Amino acid sequence: MTRPAGMSARLKLTLSYAGFLMLAGVLLMLVVWVFLLRYVPPDAAWSQSGFMPGRDDLVRAFVPAALWALLFLLLLGLGGGWVLAGRMLAPLRRITAVTRAAGAGELAARVALDGPRDEFRELADSFDAMLARLEAHVAEQQRFAANASHELRTPLAITRAQLDVARKDPDHDGPQLVARLTAVNDRAIELTEALLLLSRSGQRAFTHESVDLSLLAEEATETLLLLAEQHGVSLVVAGEAAHAAGSPALLLQLTMNLVHNGIVHNLPADGAVWVTTGPAPGGVELTVTSTGSALDRESLATLTEPFQRGAARRRGDRPGVGLGLAIVQSIVRAHDGALALTALEPGGLRVSVWLPGGEPPREPAPPSAATSTRGV
Repeated sequence: MTRPAGMSARLKLTLSYAGFLMLAGVLLMLVVWVFLLRYVPPDAAWSQSGFMPGRDDLVRAFVPAALWALLFLLLLGLGGGWVLAGRMLAPLRRITAVTRAAGAGELAARVALDGPRDEFRELADSFDAMLARLEAHVAEQQRFAANASHELRTPLAITRAQLDVARKDPDHDGPQLVARLTAVNDRAIELTEALLLLSRSGQRAFTHESVDLSLLAEEATETLLLLAEQHGVSLVVAGEAAHAAGSPALLLQLTMNLVHNGIVHNLPADGAVWVTTGPAPGGVELTVTSTGSALDRESLATLTEPFQRGAARRRGDRPGVGLGLAIVQSIVRAHDGALALTALEPGGLRVSVWLPGGEPPREPAPPSAATSTRGV
C-alpha cells in the first residue's frame, strides 16, 4: 500500500515540544500583565523617593525583552525537542529495523532492548516473543514438509519398484503383487488422511460444544476393543463425567489416537491401557496410561513431533505413520489445552490432556401441570 509522504514522528514531537514551550511563555507574560502591569498607573510621576515610571514606560521596556525571550524559547524548544524526540524514538527505530529484517526473512533478528520496563520495552519484548514463536513455527513447518515429502515418497518409490520388477518378470505372481501394492497404497492413504487431519486440527475452524470426555473414552475403547484383543492388551475405562468445550469430532479423534497408541506401542505382550477422565483445576482432564518398555527423556521429548516414533515401543506389525501424538498435540493447542507426557517406571507412558471446562447440556424442564394440555 502506497502512502503519501508526511512529517516524521520526530518532527511532530519537536514541533509539539516547541509549541507547548511557546504557549507556556505567552501564558507567563499574560500573567505578568494581568496581575502586575495593569495595577501600575499609566503615566510616570515624581515622588519623594524619586522618579516612578508609568505603565507605558514599563511596556516599552518589557515588550522587546519578552519578544527576545520568546524567540529564545522557540529555538530552545526546537533544538531541545529534536534531541529529546530522537532519544525517545530510538527504541522505535530499532524495532522498525528489526521488523524490516524479519519481513525480509531474518526471523532470528531480535530487538533485545535494555533498561527498565516501559511502554517501548514491553512492545520490544512482545515483538521478540512473537518472532521467537514465528521462527519456531516456521522451523517446525519446514521440518514437517521435509518429513512429509520423504514419507510420501517412500510408498511411491516402493510401488514403482514393484511395478518395474513385475514388468521385467513375465512369470510374476499377480495376486501377491496386488496384495503388496494394496498394502503400500493403504499406508499412503493412511498417511495422507493423517496429514489432512493434522492440518485441519490447527485451523480452529470448528464450533465449540459441550463434550463429555467420559463418553468419548467409552466410544474409543469400544471401537478399538478388537484391535486390543489382537495385541493381547486389556482396556480399562474409569472416571466420572468431564465436560469440555470443543469439537466432538476432533476430541474423539484425540481420544482414539491416544488409546490406539497405547495399544500398538504396548510391549511386551499382555499389557494394559487405562483411560480415566475427571475434573481438574480450571477444566477437565483425560489421562491414558499404558504399559510398555522404558522411555528415555530424549525420545520422550520428540514423541509429539510429526513422523517421530519411539523405536523401543514400536511394534513390527504396525509401525504407524508417526503422526498420532502430533495430531493430539495440534488438537490440544486448537482447544487451548495442555498436553503432558510422563515416562513411567519401570516402563510405560502416561499422557495427560487438560482442556478448558464446558457447561454440561441442560435437560429441558418438564411441562408444569398448569401449562399442560389434555386431549379431548
